[in-house]
Amino acid sequence: MLTILSAAAMAASLTTATCEDLASFPLENAKVVSAQAVPEGVFQNPASNRPNQDTDPIPAHCRLTLKLTPTSDSLINAELWLPMDNWNGRFMAMGNGGWAGSIQGFREMQPALRRGYATAGSDNGHSAADGPGGMFALGHPEKIVDFAYRSIHDMTVKSKRLITEAYSQPADYSYFKGCSTGGRQAMMAAQRYPGDFDGIIAGALANRHIYMHTAGSYRRLQLARNPEMAIPEDTAAMVNQALMAKCDVLKEGFLNDPRQCNFDFATLQCPVGTSNASCLTSPQLAMVEQYYGGLHNSDGELIFSGQTLGNPLPAMLSQPESPMGSSDSIRILGFQNADYDMNDFDLDRDMPIIDATTGFIDSVNPDLRAFKAHGGKLFLYAGWRDTAITPVNTVFYYDSVLTEMGQEQDDWMRLFMVPGMGHCRGGDGPHDFDSITVLEQWREQGNAPDQIMARNPESGLSRPLCAHPAASRYDGSGDLADSANWSCEITP
Repeated sequence: MLTILSAAAMAASLTTATCEDLASFPLENAKVVSAQAVPEGVFQNPASNRPNQDTDPIPAHCRLTLKLTPTSDSLINAELWLPMDNWNGRFMAMGNGGWAGSIQGFREMQPALRRGYATAGSDNGHSAADGPGGMFALGHPEKIVDFAYRSIHDMTVKSKRLITEAYSQPADYSYFKGCSTGGRQAMMAAQRYPGDFDGIIAGALANRHIYMHTAGSYRRLQLARNPEMAIPEDTAAMVNQALMAKCDVLKEGFLNDPRQCNFDFATLQCPVGTSNASCLTSPQLAMVEQYYGGLHNSDGELIFSGQTLGNPLPAMLSQPESPMGSSDSIRILGFQNADYDMNDFDLDRDMPIIDATTGFIDSVNPDLRAFKAHGGKLFLYAGWRDTAITPVNTVFYYDSVLTEMGQEQDDWMRLFMVPGMGHCRGGDGPHDFDSITVLEQWREQGNAPDQIMARNPESGLSRPLCAHPAASRYDGSGDLADSANWSCEITP
C-alpha cells in the first residue's frame, strides 16, 4: 500500500496547461474534441435541461470530451474526468442503462471524482440522432458491435492512455461499475477483455438482453392473442395479497429472503364454471405461473427467468408496444426490419434465428478463468425487489459460473442480494451500501467481503448484506430496523 500511495502522490496534480495540452494528444481512430480545466462546482449535464440531482460540488478536474471511431460506421461519444489535485492513482469506468444513447455515467462519475478517481463514461456508440430505442442498429452492423462490447473496451483503452500521458504514469488499479445494461457491459468486459479491469461491480444483470426483451415482447403478444389470459388490476391485487399474507412473515412489506417462501398459485384457481376477481381462471393461472416461473419454449427450454416471489404481480392487459420497447431487439436487431409485424412472431421458430444473428450482444459466457487469472474481483449484486429485471437472472448467471468453474469461487467472485431494493437502487429495504470501498479493499488488500452493512437513508433501517447463498436472519427479538438484531446464515 505504501508503494501505491507514494506513486499516487507523485501524480497527484495537473496544471491547466497540461490539461489543455491533452487536446492534441494523438489517439488511434479517436480524437480528443476538447480539454478543459473545470473549477470546483456543481455539475450540470450538458445534454439535459433538468437540474442535477446531485447538488454537492465536485472537485476541480480536467474534462476531456472524446469521439471514438474504431470503424468508419462508428461514433462513440465519451468523457474522461481527471482530478486536478489528489488523484488516488485509480481509474473507474461507468456503464449505461436501457438502450444507452447518452453518457448516463455522469451520475456515478461525480462521487467517483470526489473519491479522487479518474473516471469515464460513454454513450455506448449511438445517440438520439440515431433514433429512439434500437433504431440505431437498423442498417448499421458496426454500431451493434459497439453497443454489444466495443464501446466500453475502446473507451477504457483510450482513457488509460490519456491517464498515463496526463500523470506520467498509468493507473495502479482500474475498475468498472455498472447496473442493468451496465451489468451486461460489466460481464462482457470480464468475458471478452479480462485484462481491462482489476475489479468489477455489476448489478441487476441485463446480460441476457436478447432473451429478456424477447420474453417481454412475447408476453404482450400472448395477451393480445389470448385476451382470456389478461390479469385485471383487482385480480392482481388478490394474488399479491394472498402471496404476501403467507410469505411476509415479518410484516415488513417486502421479503427479506424470497427463497424461504413457497406458494402454490393453483390454490387460487376458480372452481369450474366460475370467474371473478377473487380467483384465477385456468388461462389466468397459466399467465401467473409463467410470470413467476419464467417463459419456456415448447421444448421446455428457459427463455428468460421468472419474477421473484413477493414482487408484485402487475395488472396484465393487452396494450401496444412502447416506441422504445423491447420489440426493437426482435424487429431491428434480429430481423433488420422496421416494418416487421410482431403478430407474425413465433417463439419456437424465431428465437433461434434472433439468437444466431445478434446473440453476441448477450454476455452469458460462464467461463471467467482469464479474468480470475488476471487477479480480477467480481462484485455482483441485485435487489430482491427488482421488478424491471428479475433478480433471479443475476442468481442464474452466478450459478452458471459455479457450474462451469467449480463451486468454490468466493476468493474472487461474490454475490450480494439486497432485500427490498428495486432496480439498481431505492426501495423499502437497505439499499445504500458502499460497493466501491468494498471492492478496493478486496482487490488491493485481500479483504474478501463476507457481509456488508447497508441502510435505508429514508427510513433509517439497517441490515447486513450477506455473501450469497447466505442471507440475513432476524435473531427473533428487538427492532427489525436495527442491524444488531440480524446475522448472516446459510439456510439448508
